[in-house]
Amino acid sequence: MDGVGIAKDTEGNAVKRAYTPTLDKLMKEYPMVTLKAHGTAVGLPSDDDMGNSEVGHNALGSGQVFAQGAKLVSNSIESGKMFASKAWNEITENAKGHTLHFLGLFSDGNVHSHIDHLKAMIKGAKDCGVSKVRVHILLDGRDVGETSALEYVEPFEEYIASLRDADFDIKIASGGGRMNITMDRYEANWAMVEKGWQTHVLGEGRCFASAKEAIETYRAETKAIDQDLPPFVIAENGAPVGTIEDGDSVVFFNFRGDRSIEISKAFEGGADFDKFDRVRVPSVVYAGMLEYDGDLHIPSRYLVSPPEITNTMGEYLVSAGIKQFAISETQKYGHVTYFWNGNKSGKFSEELETYEEILSDIVPFEQRPWMKCAEITDRLIEELRSGKYECLRVNFPNGDMVGHTGNLEATICSMEALDLQLGRILPVIDELGGVALITADHGNADEMYETDKKGEVKAGKDGSFKAKTSHTLNPVPFIIYDNHYSANYEIKEDNGQFGLSNVAATVVNFLGYDAPEMWDESVIK
Repeated sequence: MDGVGIAKDTEGNAVKRAYTPTLDKLMKEYPMVTLKAHGTAVGLPSDDDMGNSEVGHNALGSGQVFAQGAKLVSNSIESGKMFASKAWNEITENAKGHTLHFLGLFSDGNVHSHIDHLKAMIKGAKDCGVSKVRVHILLDGRDVGETSALEYVEPFEEYIASLRDADFDIKIASGGGRMNITMDRYEANWAMVEKGWQTHVLGEGRCFASAKEAIETYRAETKAIDQDLPPFVIAENGAPVGTIEDGDSVVFFNFRGDRSIEISKAFEGGADFDKFDRVRVPSVVYAGMLEYDGDLHIPSRYLVSPPEITNTMGEYLVSAGIKQFAISETQKYGHVTYFWNGNKSGKFSEELETYEEILSDIVPFEQRPWMKCAEITDRLIEELRSGKYECLRVNFPNGDMVGHTGNLEATICSMEALDLQLGRILPVIDELGGVALITADHGNADEMYETDKKGEVKAGKDGSFKAKTSHTLNPVPFIIYDNHYSANYEIKEDNGQFGLSNVAATVVNFLGYDAPEMWDESVIK
């Protein structure tokens, strides 16, 4: 249940406010422990860092906790390792006499990127003798406050002004909302990437004198939150200040892979690239912050090596001869496959594994909050009854994807749609003599309004609540639905010690196997 956490029953808790008789019954009548799904429990730097679907599925699928993107990048910067790397030297040496472009998500959300990484690299570029830098900013409003863009833009303008001198020319060149341009994932909507290419590379689009002017103008005209703001180009004297040209260097500074792969393909794709007409393809030296796909080696150059996630559950079950089925719709298909398998594309066994993607609709999620949950369930039930698989995994994206819109009523609807699917699946589990383990990867739908440190909703002076579009720091449920075998095991006492990484061992225990020693412990004994 992607994005379904456990939180206080407040006005903004869509999980509690929804009519969910099946989930309510599960939580009341069946064993449940809580799992930590953020911070150090999933490999992030601190417990102030919210979890996300990528690190969550890494932990679920591997049974272990690995140092993840943000922490890896921060360590590399602080140690100086990044600036001593071959990739960094290639990027900066090439940019001398040309332009070094930085493109990525512009916030401190620490889910896809962190603005401090960007600032450190800009300073590092100046120290290396790069004389011209352009920054292309993707506005967040999803992992941070929904209208917080200027809280990042204005201090950043002051920061780069302090670096600017006769030998160092730096400016913001373009931007737009992350859900409008550039940051598509799983090839769900290449048109987003095309708009980003036109904006960042070609310098085509509506021009403004500054990022602040663009943001304020678009807000007034569209009433959109940051993640949905249209693209903009910064121009001086009628010309864009930062198109990407032959001989330039480009760094995509997101550390998370899912929304970084398509733009990387656009930069590195050869003559056979056919996703959209790039019009002009500059010859550049391109690098990602990390290698976003370790099997396909995207991109070919990266600044920080990603964690090597080994000994995953999928690989273990293949070695045991267990047939597996994985399914979700496009928005989370990669999470039950690529991320589940430790950031690896493909299968461990074509014979033993089947993966199925239900194509997501390309519509705003709040307009169709049920998404594809019914179609996913149709196929899941069909494969359950086929008898071909001993272990099946499914992700319902509703709570997360609709939760990110900030629309409370739509998210309540999404939870009710999800509950209907649970009500369809569980009788089939009973019919087949099976067990269902029901959990989530992080919270989101559980807090649709901003809260204080006590988890209470914060009201404005006019009594209104501010929408929250980001993930939460709340734990998630882990429910054991078992009407057949409960006499054969005990549930360990829940003292808050469990995290997502404890799920893998629990799964293989239910399948009749001992978990590998390197995995975190099972919740049953």
